[in-house]
Amino acid sequence: MPERRTVALVTLGCARNEVDSEELAGRLAADGWDLVEDAADADVAVVNTCGFVEAAKKDSVDALLEANDLKDQGRTQAVVAVGCMAERYGKELAQALPEADGVLGFDDYADISDRLQTILSGGVHASHTPRDRRKLLPISPAARQSADVALPGHAQDAQDAQDAQETAPADLPEGLAPASGPRAPLRRRLGSNPVASVKLASGCDRRCSFCAIPSFRGSFISRRPSDVLSETRWLAEQGVKEVMLVSENNTSYGKDLGDIRLLETLLPELAAVDGLERIRVSYLQPAEMRPGLIDVLTSTEKVAPYFDLSFQHSAPGVLRAMRRFGDTDRFLELLDQIRAKAPQAGARSNFIVGFPGETEADVAELERFLAGARLDAIGVFGYSDEDGTEAATYEHKVDPDVVAERLAHISRLAEELTAQRAEERLGETLEVLVDRVDEEDGVIGRAAHQAPETDGQVLLTTDRELVPGRMVTAKVVATEGVDLIAEVLGDGGCTEEAGR
Repeated sequence: MPERRTVALVTLGCARNEVDSEELAGRLAADGWDLVEDAADADVAVVNTCGFVEAAKKDSVDALLEANDLKDQGRTQAVVAVGCMAERYGKELAQALPEADGVLGFDDYADISDRLQTILSGGVHASHTPRDRRKLLPISPAARQSADVALPGHAQDAQDAQDAQETAPADLPEGLAPASGPRAPLRRRLGSNPVASVKLASGCDRRCSFCAIPSFRGSFISRRPSDVLSETRWLAEQGVKEVMLVSENNTSYGKDLGDIRLLETLLPELAAVDGLERIRVSYLQPAEMRPGLIDVLTSTEKVAPYFDLSFQHSAPGVLRAMRRFGDTDRFLELLDQIRAKAPQAGARSNFIVGFPGETEADVAELERFLAGARLDAIGVFGYSDEDGTEAATYEHKVDPDVVAERLAHISRLAEELTAQRAEERLGETLEVLVDRVDEEDGVIGRAAHQAPETDGQVLLTTDRELVPGRMVTAKVVATEGVDLIAEVLGDGGCTEEAGR
């Protein structure tokens, strides 16, 4: 019997990339590859890169170089780049980074096993040639479902799924999702965390002047509800307690399936999946929020009243230059509508400062919004030109030193305001999902207003033994910045079944 091939997947960037990595892992496991956690123990290290902003791109390059160093130290024989940066730059990345033995685009994902085997055997696979993926799908959203386009994290076409089923071993490795029907992907979990992401859609039809994502992720296309439900049920069977729905724009879900309100129908079905404790929806566009969606998000049992709203700014002139809509007062009104339905609802957003043409008055308007918004988490980024975006061609660029000053100022303000918002939660009773338990940090969990890794956490105090995946009821007794300290109440909702 030939020696088993080993592969490690190193994932950078957002939750969408994590889903893509687990699809790649599923395909590779089904084709006989052994998955290992440490790139130093792998024949091939696959780095799933991020191509969103300069800092993320630098992290991706650093990860590739670090993986390349392993070729001189251990068994690692090849380093391969996939993901958004590989898709966006392709051959350019390969030329700039000869340490990578392969640069593969999204179109290579269905044949990832063959691609890696070719590279591992000393062969050469031509580096990906970038193209504007918006042009691969029909202009009309209604015509996109039948298009034959690679969509990482989505169900594949019927022939691809059939091939996956026929080539997969009869006894699939533990933790591997078999293809279920003609459109379901193979997926292999790469961790044991009680939370997992599920792709609701890919791409974006919005044309924000600062954003390059649609050019390499493509136009918006929804996954079918049956595929989302099937994958969610499988994750629950694997012990997942919280599912986070991700895409570039969840508020557009269903528009290409003939029902822009499809998310409002789907959420109660997902919440009813046996074993799940919480459903979370991320990436919501303020301009597309509708009363029915707010109602479902604030009133459906097990659906977190959580609003990850992409405001980006609040000064009308800056927003129009960004090709976005709204203003301070409209955004505050939207938050008031949400809190009228659910006073404890969580809200977070990201903001860009130093956008071309931004004035001191615009910064003051953003400050006014932040002071009134009572956001639980705030991300602040300094503007920088992105290749191929409209904003990169704008005049009236803000001096980089001024951008840095505004970034530092708004970041300090955001830190103060989110700490104040955390203090407002003193005395609140929360449902907290235990994420991890360790000797150094104790019992760490997240409440409904806290998404993984971005929105703070809850330190639980209890004399009870808790395990990851347990949902408990706790009262907030103190704060540390955005983080909360809470005492577990009564039996905490702890049941033997909840921790399984």
